[in-house]
Amino acid sequence: MEFTQQDANHNSIVSFNSSTIILTHGQLKTPCFISPTNSQELSIQSLDEIDKKLLFQLTCQEPLNLLIIGTGEKVIFLSPKQQVSLRELGLGVECMNNTSACSSFNLLLSDARAVGLLVL
Repeated sequence: MEFTQQDANHNSIVSFNSSTIILTHGQLKTPCFISPTNSQELSIQSLDEIDKKLLFQLTCQEPLNLLIIGTGEKVIFLSPKQQVSLRELGLGVECMNNTSACSSFNLLLSDARAVGLLVL
């Protein structure tokens, strides 16, 4: 899928497919993490590997209020235990399919929100 709105100062998503995300400033293979000014490929393979330690490492470089998790073609939700653990970081977390996750990330980024995107 390709997006038309882009912000040259941030990591806006230009397009994506099942294995690659193209940003205004580069390209990443999934799974990956994207925030307004940082991006990196990850070695996790499933939603079960998402925990407070992983997210702390990803979000300590810049403060985020919301993390969107793209779970593939279908929406898969975090376990209740994971949700409680992640709330302890003061971070709102939303799970959605990758298309919705990428669109939401770009929209919130354009509103200057402190948002991150984790795509599996």
